Amino acid sequence: MASLCCAKDVRIPGPAPCLLDYPRTGIIVRVRRVLAAEEKPLHWVASSKRDFLGFPAAVKEDMGNALGIAQFGGTSPTAKPWKGLGPGVLEIVESHDGNAYRAVYTVRFDKAVYVLHAFQKKSPSGIRTAKRDVDLVAERLKTAGRDYEEHYAKPKR
Repeated sequence: MASLCCAKDVRIPGPAPCLLDYPRTGIIVRVRRVLAAEEKPLHWVASSKRDFLGFPAAVKEDMGNALGIAQFGGTSPTAKPWKGLGPGVLEIVESHDGNAYRAVYTVRFDKAVYVLHAFQKKSPSGIRTAKRDVDLVAERLKTAGRDYEEHYAKPKR
């Protein structure tokens, strides 16, 4: 990975940050882009973005496309309901080199999409997702709800 000391910080109006990496020159450009008219902002809860960025490139690309579809109000064919927390919580499932990767997100909120958890499934119990991951998703859904209320709720008069 290129050093951030070579980064040029470019400011473009808009809420969603994006990194453009030019490995041959060692330059990383941090830009902010303007959301499309019907696009909801994507928020990452706790370590979900860092965990997601640790996935293999092919997995990140496929999951990124699925999250992009969610931002425009759709549901990717690779997304399925996350059981136990009711409607509006989905998981994207990808396999790569014999490993299973998951990203759990919520579309419960009208104005934003929240990625709650991203992890490589390593459950010793076979198909069942580890209790630690299930509990973490429930906790982060509550955190997302509080954040949504704080940033998107109508101001009280």
